[in-house]
Amino acid sequence: MPREARKRSKTLIYHVIFRGANRQEIFHDDHDRIRFLKTLEKYSLLYDMKCYAWCLMNNHIHLLLKEGNEEISLTLKRIAISFVQTYHFKYRTSGHLFEDRFKSENVETVKYLLTVVRYIHQNPLKARMVRFVDDWPWSSCVEYYRGYSEMKWLDCAYILNFFGHDQRLAIGYFKEFNERITDDDCLEAVNDENKRVTDEEARELIKSRLGVVEIAQVKSLPKERRDPLIRELKRITGVTQRQLARILGVSQTLIFRA
Repeated sequence: MPREARKRSKTLIYHVIFRGANRQEIFHDDHDRIRFLKTLEKYSLLYDMKCYAWCLMNNHIHLLLKEGNEEISLTLKRIAISFVQTYHFKYRTSGHLFEDRFKSENVETVKYLLTVVRYIHQNPLKARMVRFVDDWPWSSCVEYYRGYSEMKWLDCAYILNFFGHDQRLAIGYFKEFNERITDDDCLEAVNDENKRVTDEEARELIKSRLGVVEIAQVKSLPKERRDPLIRELKRITGVTQRQLARILGVSQTLIFRA
């Protein structure tokens, strides 16, 4: 059965995720990350594609992009092929590095555009890899807090202008927005690429993971018992954090922080 064509964004802006095949690591050292950024820069400049936010995690990549002078899927394909070739040459490997098809969603409004920027920057925080969003060196967060980027393909000014035309004040307002703990539920809300499950299916999957603990008991457990359970539940394929919060009777913020 042929794949369904992606719906074109009216704004030409997309939130894109590349994942390692079978969740394998994409980056093994800083040189790998630098190589990817150079590849992204090369094709962004060549095809006039803009980037508004980026974050390199160990086994996946978040990008917030505006299509340039060719279809964005073609530009992203060029980037993936080029990076994979250098990866195989360096590590003497072969086969798939990325999942066959990148995941994307259209970004049609200013409100959601800013939400996605924040969501991308908070990825390392959500993964408990850092204590503060700007501690992670492999995202665009630090460049926003600095107010400019040395990377010509990253357009900080476009986003900062939504927070005011005085740059110093805009950076301050942006920082407050960017660090706000929220219930943002973006593209990666599903724990795997598979289809989301219904609440009833999710409830049965949760029960099977909890064992002797009842669903209704989870929210009353001491934090030291509750949080490890929730972290385990967040790994269930196809169950969203929003579903977990709804079924367990807790806030999405609690799920996010567990």
